[in-house]
Amino acid sequence: MKAKKLYLSTHRLAGRKYHDVDEVWEELKVGTPLRLVLDRDNRFDPQAVAVIYTRPEDEEEFLLGYVPRTENTLLYNFLVQGWDNIFSARITKKDAEAHPENQIEYVVRINPCEA
Repeated sequence: MKAKKLYLSTHRLAGRKYHDVDEVWEELKVGTPLRLVLDRDNRFDPQAVAVIYTRPEDEEEFLLGYVPRTENTLLYNFLVQGWDNIFSARITKKDAEAHPENQIEYVVRINPCEA
């Protein structure tokens, strides 16, 4: 039996209005995969975890925003130890009418071990 991804957390996209969301808004759908990566040069949060969308057709990457700083410690701790592929993230909500900090929500799941 194939192991399923386990639910870890749900987050709102922090900093959405300062980054690339508007450039790719029409491409983002519920279910769109996202990547979580460390942003070691972030001057506002030393534990910043960036949320990245990679366009499938050309592999161009877009910084959508961040995991909120009040919710990023666990993810940061795993990522700083090199566990980059342990998590997967997907958009679960997209609402153009909501406040910018509430327009995109995403779920983070723990990927099964590929032993």
